[in-house]
Amino acid sequence: MVSPAKDNSLLAKRLKSARERLNISQMELGVRAGIDEFSASARINQYERGKHAPGFETAKTLAKVLGIPTAYLYCEDEALAELIATYGQLTASQKKALVQFAKSL
Repeated sequence: MVSPAKDNSLLAKRLKSARERLNISQMELGVRAGIDEFSASARINQYERGKHAPGFETAKTLAKVLGIPTAYLYCEDEALAELIATYGQLTASQKKALVQFAKSL
């Protein structure tokens, strides 16, 4: 079992990485996710430092804003996390083809 501190640091790292890929500020991410603009930057900063972890519903909203699957934020295996992120960018037909390919291995 993974310790809560490790869970927070993993989520923190992935959240920050995804936000930086979009080149948006902590404030912008927070506001887009529906967090009050007066606390948006501070809350995202706490999430990215691993000081606090967002609840699952908040994580889902953040992932949606960032254009990534929620599972990416929580996946412990780096290779699988990369696969999850890539899968999230595929079209429905590409996803189906990928699943069929994976099953054939």
